[in-house]
Amino acid sequence: MNLSHPTIALVAGEASGDQLGGAILSQLRQHYPQARFVGIGGEQMRSHGMETWWDCEELAVFGLFEVLEHFPRLYKIRRKLRQRLLESRPDVFVGIDAPDFNLGLEISLKSRDISTIQYVSPTVWAWRAKRVRKIARAADLVLCLFPFEPDFYRNVGVAATYVGHPMADRIVNEPDTQPARDRLGLTSTGKLVALLPGSRAGEVTKLAGPMIEAARIMARQQPELRFVSAMANASVRRLFEAELNRPGNPEVHLVDGRARDVMAAADVVLVASGTAALETMLVNRPMVVCYGMSAASSSLIRWFRMMKTEFVSLPNILAGESLVPELLQKEANSARMAEEVLRWLNDEERRIALQARFARLHEQLRCDAGARAAQAIRSLLERQT
Repeated sequence: MNLSHPTIALVAGEASGDQLGGAILSQLRQHYPQARFVGIGGEQMRSHGMETWWDCEELAVFGLFEVLEHFPRLYKIRRKLRQRLLESRPDVFVGIDAPDFNLGLEISLKSRDISTIQYVSPTVWAWRAKRVRKIARAADLVLCLFPFEPDFYRNVGVAATYVGHPMADRIVNEPDTQPARDRLGLTSTGKLVALLPGSRAGEVTKLAGPMIEAARIMARQQPELRFVSAMANASVRRLFEAELNRPGNPEVHLVDGRARDVMAAADVVLVASGTAALETMLVNRPMVVCYGMSAASSSLIRWFRMMKTEFVSLPNILAGESLVPELLQKEANSARMAEEVLRWLNDEERRIALQARFARLHEQLRCDAGARAAQAIRSLLERQT
């Protein structure tokens, strides 16, 4: 291997993985200006010169049965990718999130003496804990976003290091809502509620209707309330507008992208569980977290007792307690959504206490993650020379 221009292969599973990958490539490009980056990524990774053989949106599938539906297509992509990687033999492979796709690929590559890194620990501490055995076979190193994760891996003999979360490095705590409202062109000075139904069609299909109905309930009780929603992409906008255009619904100001500004502009955020809940915490806004998957996927998880943690949202998992309401499955209905959002709006003391906790959690995650992850990759490369 020529360390001055290594070939680094990466696979990011969706938009959030593309952001993480972009943070790594930004740092690696500084140390290896002639490096070749190849694999699966999105716009962020392409902006640093990555050759994307497939776009990361090809892997963005939600829910257990939804994955089964798309399995033939995903299997074909992985088979072709595996063949291409074995032929090109990169100096290191970095799987970014997407464990159901990446771990099997990493096992194949590692067995043929290609170094492998899994960036973002699968949530083995939360559910499907037996996957840790597969991770041990798959990854030479696991890069962890959260401080409690390396101890879990240490107990089972897997090399892991905590790098922090790139999002915590980028986000500035903005206590005042008005600057974000100005950036979005929102003139209202009253209470504003953000509706964030998610970025994947499956979750938007399940959450858009209840969120909009919740807005209608809240508007009846507090007519001065205003609503704003961030549309992650064109397909999300089509699904959301189909629900919003029904008679009797309140006005909702739609913003394409710019979810972080929408969060910062709001007094309370009604958000789909996932990375957006963590982002809302880092922006430091009270939230109500909603989670909905297909009935079949939910039943399968309960039947096999796959869940190993008390909470599903990252703010609560990081805190080890229920800081924010979690409305799951049948609880993710319009009445409960409206009830919990109004509780935040009507209790200033509770909001202030929450924001102090969120600020402390933010500091724990702010570690210059992109630089630390890149350094871990560089260390592994240097050990091979």
